Amino acid sequence: MSPATLMPATLTPADLLARLVGFPTVVGQPNGALIEDVARYLRAHGAEVTVLAGPEGDRSNLFASFGPKDVPGIVLSGHVDVVPATEPEWRADPFVLRREGDRLIGRGACDMKGFVAAVLAAAPAMGRMALRAPLHIALSYDEEAGCKGVPHLLDALPALCAPPEGAIIGEPTGLVPVLAHKGKAALRLSAKGRSGHSSRPDLGQNAIQRLVPVLARICAQAEALTRGPQDARFAPPYSSVQIGTICGGQAVNIIPDFAEAQIEARAIAGVSPKAILQEVLVDLPEGVSLDWLSEYPALALAPEAPLARLAETLTGRAAQGAVSFGTEAGLFQQAGIAAIVCGPGDIARAHKPEEYLTLSELEGTCAMLSSLIDRQAV
Repeated sequence: MSPATLMPATLTPADLLARLVGFPTVVGQPNGALIEDVARYLRAHGAEVTVLAGPEGDRSNLFASFGPKDVPGIVLSGHVDVVPATEPEWRADPFVLRREGDRLIGRGACDMKGFVAAVLAAAPAMGRMALRAPLHIALSYDEEAGCKGVPHLLDALPALCAPPEGAIIGEPTGLVPVLAHKGKAALRLSAKGRSGHSSRPDLGQNAIQRLVPVLARICAQAEALTRGPQDARFAPPYSSVQIGTICGGQAVNIIPDFAEAQIEARAIAGVSPKAILQEVLVDLPEGVSLDWLSEYPALALAPEAPLARLAETLTGRAAQGAVSFGTEAGLFQQAGIAAIVCGPGDIARAHKPEEYLTLSELEGTCAMLSSLIDRQAV
């Protein structure tokens, strides 16, 4: 299905997923065509829609409401960006959804356009029914770059609706409600040196070697964290730090004049991932600079919280304590909105060739949302 034409008013959930996958909204790239199409579709079903342009100028969040906005409601939240699909193992165009048996295959089908498709499929019912409490739809951009888009949406939320009762973030959890996840911070270290022939190191400055003392401290911190605070809900049960990328130099006989490394920390609930990194980044060597790339907090929702009980009722599944991957849920909670992670699919399929969601998983999400609509109805 080509996204070039306008989205029809009524589509099946699988049709909607095909529509969404057809927009190649790779992280860091424009998403305007998808957002405009979804906005038009939701308005056709009676939603009040606000498109919130991000500071980048070519990417936007979307917030839509059904029902009275002056009382607390439930936010259904998903990101519409996807990771690149350049792997050679794709057996067909990753941005054209195809069906093989029960599998709906395409980039973003599982992470997380499947949830968004189910939400859009529920929009006609949201528009038809008299709701005593609202249902909101929040779509964000650049989640895959460290949750960069949703903070702008959350900043605008007080002007768009009453403080929400809670938010369901539909990342793939097999429709099992998840109460907690780790937080993350990422940074880039850059070192400048002075080039020259390697036979005269005394006349140059080696940028790679300038980074080495800092990287050594990070490696030591990684080991120390295994003996630090523990939370058995997570795997591993401790916070972690790793050097994810490193580059620099041109040839073995040239003194490198530039080097760069990217580092991330993932922290259990109650621990700041940024603070983990700051502990070992004091007194940077001369010529080494630091740029923070992203940061989002951990999520920690109490098992007895009303939102947790609601999610268990809607899904018929007991809540899971925690997952180690991160989501936008921690940012919703930081903004004062109770949040839980619950969506279709398996995170193990995400960011891989032949990513898929099953038709039964999509239909199960639609059933969950139907129950939620009934709960919000007069």
